[in-house]
Amino acid sequence: MSVLIPTPNDCPLPRRRADFATFAEAIDYAARSRKGLNFHDARGVLSRVYRYSEMREDALAMARRLVAAGVAKNDRVALIADTAPEFAALFCAAVYAGAWPVPLPLPTTFGGRENYIEQLAGQLASADPAILLYPPELADMAAAAAARQGCDAADWDSFATRDAPDLPLPQAQPDDICYLQYSSGSTRFPTGVAVTHRALLHNLYGHAATMEVGAGDRVVSWLPWYHDMGLVGCLLSLIANQMSVDYLKTEHFARRPLAWLDLISRNQGTTLSYSPTFGYDICARRISSQSNVAERFDLSRWRVAGNGADMIRPDVMQSFVNAFAPAGFRAAAFTPSYGLAEATLAVTVMPPGEGIRVELVEEERLSGTRRDLSRPARYRAIVNCGKPLPDMEVQIRDAHGRPRKDRQIGTVWCRGPSVMHSYFRNDAATAECLVDGWLDTGDMGYMANGYLFIVGRAKDMIIINGKNHWPQDIEWAVEQLPGFNHGDIAAFSIEMENGEEAPAVLVHCRVSDPEERVRLRDTIRDKVRSITGMNCVVELVPPRTLPRTSSGKLSRAKAKRLYLSGEIEPFTLAA
Repeated sequence: MSVLIPTPNDCPLPRRRADFATFAEAIDYAARSRKGLNFHDARGVLSRVYRYSEMREDALAMARRLVAAGVAKNDRVALIADTAPEFAALFCAAVYAGAWPVPLPLPTTFGGRENYIEQLAGQLASADPAILLYPPELADMAAAAAARQGCDAADWDSFATRDAPDLPLPQAQPDDICYLQYSSGSTRFPTGVAVTHRALLHNLYGHAATMEVGAGDRVVSWLPWYHDMGLVGCLLSLIANQMSVDYLKTEHFARRPLAWLDLISRNQGTTLSYSPTFGYDICARRISSQSNVAERFDLSRWRVAGNGADMIRPDVMQSFVNAFAPAGFRAAAFTPSYGLAEATLAVTVMPPGEGIRVELVEEERLSGTRRDLSRPARYRAIVNCGKPLPDMEVQIRDAHGRPRKDRQIGTVWCRGPSVMHSYFRNDAATAECLVDGWLDTGDMGYMANGYLFIVGRAKDMIIINGKNHWPQDIEWAVEQLPGFNHGDIAAFSIEMENGEEAPAVLVHCRVSDPEERVRLRDTIRDKVRSITGMNCVVELVPPRTLPRTSSGKLSRAKAKRLYLSGEIEPFTLAA
């Protein structure tokens, strides 16, 4: 058996920073390099080397099969986004065919078979694709979802055996739609984000420019391709900027998170690798009982340790530094960023080497309420999410749409070439968030000396008796109690029987003794009261009950819906 040789970090082909008119041109140019995608198994062993040249050949053949199957320009091609060569080739094939690839999620451990079929069917109904292509092992569920929508479907192995006649392929234009992206939380009411070639390539150029991509750089990723950070940041960006990459499947990272750091350690160049906060948290917790950090890992060449996709936790990042500094990890490698699918991906990125910078902000300022002088001031550390990408403008506005000054909190708006074309077939939603070229992100934050600070999601804010509370402040407070992990708590407001609003806190409970559960509930209630000054409803729920989005973030909205519908059943406790 021959030994697999990974694709190199560098090759003679001059690097171009996504300066292409269309993504199809980017694929063509990357195929001239020796670089490509390297897939690893659950133990981090290299299992498939997939050069960009091979990917392009496969993509062109698949594009002709799509055209032969009746797929026309501007049709949608739905793809179950498994981290595999087949998905990469089919995504590019749809682009070559002039169709819009639509990445759809893999099943998760939460929800089961029927919920996954329902989710897929909902997104298929929204995207209205000409065909759904999927991994053979998901044939049962994918075919069932397609049948509900009357959608043609095939597993990608059988599709690859179809004839690929030498048919002409359309020529893409910069303002054509390139792909359709469903945001991480869009399960019940899916809304597809339509992104043009021009918007995509502008964002991909911004990645290379802000992260100063150059010689020796290589990417390592476990992020799923059905989420914008995994798809755009860790697949499409690498093609357009001609970078080699090492992949772990997300499910393999979940089982063996330290395999991610093993891959980084083996890279002989400099590494760029991104993760939401919870990925760093898992690794820091997993290594805490081990003493061989310096012997097992070499993280000294990790140049860009990106943070994004959820609220960045300074305490978690510090724990990661404490755990892996003996292996050469530098805190300055942390690169916070802010983005969303509606802006293709990145809006702001911290300049490399500046690390995580925080400001302590009084909670009353964050919630927009007056200071209660009877209570001591509380502060939250707000993370600096960096500076806008080239040609991207960021503005903070008040409730009336008026610009705010530095360090005044309001809604984050952005404008630039990366902003989406529209929500697919949803003019009302598009008009609501796109105004005169500006995108209303729905997030709250402030600017300071050209840097963006994010404080929370406007729709998540809990408003009780006219006072605003951020759910993450409640969740983070409960996490400080012994025995809780990041993501164990969901806070939101509910309406009580008397018609008044109250905060509710769902908490993963790993305690089996009934009396201990009661004590735990009371402890949590006291903790929240000390933070908010209010009584709250505390519900202890079984572990792994709280739902997450496709990017791994806690979904408060879905947790609230499942709780109110009775689908999340709390433990019964004594009064």
